[in-house]
Order: sequence, then structure tokens, then C-alpha cells
Amino acid sequence: MTGRLKAPTRRYGGRSAEERQAERRRRFLDAALELFGGAPGYRGTTVAALSQAAGLSTRQFYEEFRTLEDVLAALHLQVNDWAEQAVLEALAAADGLPLAERAGVLFRAYARDVTSDPRRMRITFVEIVGVSPRLEEQRLARRARWVDLIRAEADAAVARGEAAPRDYRLAAAAFIGSVNGLLHDWSAGWVAASLDEVVDELVRQLLGILRPAGWRPASG
Repeated sequence: MTGRLKAPTRRYGGRSAEERQAERRRRFLDAALELFGGAPGYRGTTVAALSQAAGLSTRQFYEEFRTLEDVLAALHLQVNDWAEQAVLEALAAADGLPLAERAGVLFRAYARDVTSDPRRMRITFVEIVGVSPRLEEQRLARRARWVDLIRAEADAAVARGEAAPRDYRLAAAAFIGSVNGLLHDWSAGWVAASLDEVVDELVRQLLGILRPAGWRPASG
């Protein structure tokens, strides 16, 4: 997301323009995580306040971003990328495990990452919602990536004979909604359970979807 002003291209202090730009961008995003993810939230933050929190000028802000919405969009993608990377690394380490254990690894990795910082939770489940059609499209697109991951895991389980064969598109979408809703409610203090208990419940729900009553794996 490019800003409106052209940044200088010469080297200063041994660092290239690209390196300085990356540092400024990181500082703005770090400040946005603090302000958007805490007080006063995205809707209560101004460009001036964000720039001050980042230790930079408003001129430098407009070299990196056009609007605060651009910052929120970038931060939302970053938070999702962190969670996705944690899940993919965990799944790679869980290769070859039975379905129930693999599902536990997946959800523990996701839950640990998204709940590790309350500010990330707020960005993911609160601040991004209802801002604009553009951010709603981005939010749903990132949710679709999680749906695709669950579908891929389900299809792989079917291929291994560990799950009932079916089209899991709707089931995966509904399940991701349950995951997000339960984790949000837990983080808000509305669910009297430990995080491990929440994850165990999610695993039971997923296994119930993949192995409906009456289904038996084919004997091999």
C-alpha cells in the first residue's frame, strides 16, 4: 500500500531507502497494534496520534500509507499471517499423526497464537468488523483461507480413510465461524473454561463433523 508522497532514495547511515522505509512501516504497524488493539481503538485513533506513538511525523505517515484504514488493513493481514505461519509449522511437525492428534495440534497452535496477545484478538475479531466494504472483503477473504485449510485437512483425512467422504465446503465454513466465536468469547471472559478445554471442545466438534454417527472407517 503506497502512500501519497515520494520517499527519498539515497542511503543514510549505511541504510538504503528501502531499509529505512521498512523500519518506518514496522514502527507504524507496531504503534497501530498498540492503539488499534488497545485504547483508544481504531475508530478513536488519529493520524497525528499514531505518528506520535510511532515516534515519526505525519509527513512520514503519508509516505507509507494513504489513510488509517490502510494501516488497519495491513495490520489485520499481519496478524493473520502470524497465526497461519504458526499453524503451518505445527502441522508440518505433526505429519503422520492420527487425525484426532493432528487436529489437536492444529487448534492448539492457532489458539496459542491468536490468544497470546489480547491486541491481536481485538484486531482480528473486533476492530476489523464493519469498517468498510473493502475491509469486509479482506476479512472474509482471510477467513476463506482458513476454510480452505480445514477443507484440505478434511480431504486428506478422507484419503487416509480417517473421515467420511463428502463435500466439506459448508461444514468447514460453519466450523471456522464456531472457532472464531468461541475464542472471541473466551478471550472476553464469557466462557468459564481453560484454553485447553476450549481447544478440546473444538477438536471434538471437528471430529464429530468428520466422523458422523454411524460412519465406520473402511477395513484395510
